[in-house]
Formats: sequence, structure tokens, C-alpha cells
Amino acid sequence: MLEEKPVTSIADLPPQRAANPRSPAEARARFFNTGNGFDVQLPEVPDHVFTEEPRRALDPATGTGLIPCDLAAEMQSAFPATSPLVMARYARVRAGETLATRFNSSGVIVYVMTGTGEVACAGERVAWGPGDVILLPGGVETDYRAEGDDAVLWIVDNEPQFALENARAPAPGDAPTAVVHYPADEIARQIELIYDIGRGEEIAGSALIFSSEGQEASRNVLPTLTAAMNSLPPGVTQRPHRHNSVAVSLVIRGEGCFSMIDGRRKDWAPWATTVTPPVSVHSHHNEGSEQALFLIIQDGGIYYHARTMGFEFVDA
Repeated sequence: MLEEKPVTSIADLPPQRAANPRSPAEARARFFNTGNGFDVQLPEVPDHVFTEEPRRALDPATGTGLIPCDLAAEMQSAFPATSPLVMARYARVRAGETLATRFNSSGVIVYVMTGTGEVACAGERVAWGPGDVILLPGGVETDYRAEGDDAVLWIVDNEPQFALENARAPAPGDAPTAVVHYPADEIARQIELIYDIGRGEEIAGSALIFSSEGQEASRNVLPTLTAAMNSLPPGVTQRPHRHNSVAVSLVIRGEGCFSMIDGRRKDWAPWATTVTPPVSVHSHHNEGSEQALFLIIQDGGIYYHARTMGFEFVDA
């Protein structure tokens, strides 16, 4: 028989219950204290690169469907998640076929990697091509149809945020965004404008931030998510910095590029999804011959709202 550990501090107490509960509601109560109430140890968000998932998505033999970037096991999450509050997936849609989705989230961000087609969502239809970004309301059935050739999409949402609270997506018409289309040629024009005007070193990189009519005041793409197309000219390094939000990024163009994460080098791979852990000191480096391009989704909206983004440069 195991000898019980003596209780010499409140930190040694197990969860306490009501001594004489008089109802089921009282019986459900649990009590902790300042010694044992804050010792929950969760695995850190891993510094990770998904390369097998895009390889499968781009394989002509892969059928129409979704390929998740799931780190639930590494983070001991009870539900699928790429980061604690963000879920990224690749989608392959065979030519002439339709992929139907309905995500339990407030909204969905889509990047078109290859192919052309049309998305039908919330009573609207948007024709898309390579390099387009599309913002869609969550909680509604969405159909992606590929035309001509097979299409590959990168789809990101905040399903883990909803799963954490066992919440349900907004009812149709109540989502915090309508359908928004950012065509590739307009994205390129906006990035060119950024470089034409230039910036000071106190500004963190030359990223194009996506927002919408409904989220203009917050500058976010969704209330809890931010989306940015970051670019890095050849031979340029983005200054080391850190922030409290997690970054989930798609490498769109990055030959000869890598990141430094807390002193460790992480090489980029074509169409890879990378996860940059929160509060890690990181920098991005382009040793290639062309401008690098990567789409970054962060749970930054939560931190902006809580006034806790914690952004700072960390120069050596």
C-alpha cells in the first residue's frame, strides 16, 4: 500500500470538493489555491515545418480533400490544431470536382496556390486564380470548384479557438466578415506601393496587412486573427524580434531563405507551412536572388484586444 504524501503546504493539496454537497450543482464545485492553482504545465508550441502535407497536396495522385497541419499530439490538445488557436489545412480539388466544407469558426482565410476555379459561399460566388486571397465567413457551407486543372489551396481558420470553449460558429449572416476577395494583381500593386514609399527601421518589415470594410477599425482580418503578406528582398534580413502571438506561415516564394528561431536555423521549403512559437526571438533571412514572399496568419487580434501583443525588436 502506497504511503500518502504528507501535506506540509497548500501546494500539496489535491483538488478540494464541498464537504457536504446539498445539490448536484454544489457537488460539481472544485477548489484550488495559490499553491496548486497555477502549476498546469502545457507543452510549448513547437517550432515546426510542415513539408509532407504540401507534397501530398501537390501530388497529382491525391484526390479531392483536405490535408490538415495538425500538431495536436505535440501540444496535448484535445482537438486538431496547428497552433493553440489556429488551424491550417491544404486542400486539393480535382479539375471539375467540388470540395464542400463547413468550418466551426468565425471566418476562413484562403490562399490559392495553384489552379483556377470558383468558390460559392453565403450566397456569393468568387472566381479565383493563383495568388488570390479570399476571406470567407465561418459556419456556412462553402463549395470550392476547380476548373481546367487541379487546384491546391491553403485554408486557415480559428476552429481551435471555438473548440476550446465548445462554442458554435455564428449563425448565417452573423459572422464578423462577409466574403472578401483580394486578387493577386491587386496584392502585387499594394506591395509595390509599400516599397515605392519606403519605411524606417522602426517599422517591422514590409508586410501588406489584409483587412476589410467590416474590420477596418481593428486592422485585423478577423476579430482574433491577423493576416499579412510579408516580403523580403534578396540579401535582406528582417530584424530579430518577438511577440506574444503565434505565427503560422505559408512559404510562397523563398529560394535561399531561412529563419532563425531562438538561435536555431530553420530553412524554408517550397509551399511549407511553418509555425513560429510565441515569444521566440526570430528573424528572417533572404540569401536568394529573388524577393521572398510568405503569408502569415497570427492570433494577434486577441493580443491587440487585450493590449498584450508584446512586440519588441531584440537586436544582438
